[in-house]
Amino acid sequence: MDLSNQADVRKIVEGCAERNAGYQQLLYKTMYSSMMLVCQRYANRPEDAKDLFQDGFIKVFDKIEKFNFNGSLEGWIRRIMVNNAIDYYRKNKNKFAMSETLLEAHQIAEEVESEGIFDDLNADLLLSFVQQLSPVYQTVFNLYILDDYSHAEIAEELGISEGTSKSNLSKAKKNLKQMVNTHLQKM
Repeated sequence: MDLSNQADVRKIVEGCAERNAGYQQLLYKTMYSSMMLVCQRYANRPEDAKDLFQDGFIKVFDKIEKFNFNGSLEGWIRRIMVNNAIDYYRKNKNKFAMSETLLEAHQIAEEVESEGIFDDLNADLLLSFVQQLSPVYQTVFNLYILDDYSHAEIAEELGISEGTSKSNLSKAKKNLKQMVNTHLQKM
């Protein structure tokens, strides 16, 4: 089946809504690679990415009857996976806690520009660098850079101020740039 074909998408969605294991397995296998990549961006360890993926797909199957065909099924599933990662962050926020006042006191006034430094690196290496960021920096970086959230949206989703979101993004970029520079110096 082809997820770019509306008729196929409708069959899959209806089959999954009816709890048909065959259609669920088909959707799961079809989306595995792309959605696992989304989960890996938000997780520090492979086990966490797998957990995010499994939890996300449980939500997909629980909510599939709400899919209204006004966009791509893949985009709808991606949104569920990202929201699942945000929920994971919220539940574990105390583990990842950073003093907001400390962050604001040390807030970097301007964002660090990438200066094209990432252009020559492969996606797996970049992903490994992103996974080395602290969970807070990693989450803000992913939401802003990869999932096109605004700082206002990030602040609302994560329960932080917009200034903290901007600061975390700036520091994430700075840390990534340092990792890339270190890597390039070793080459």
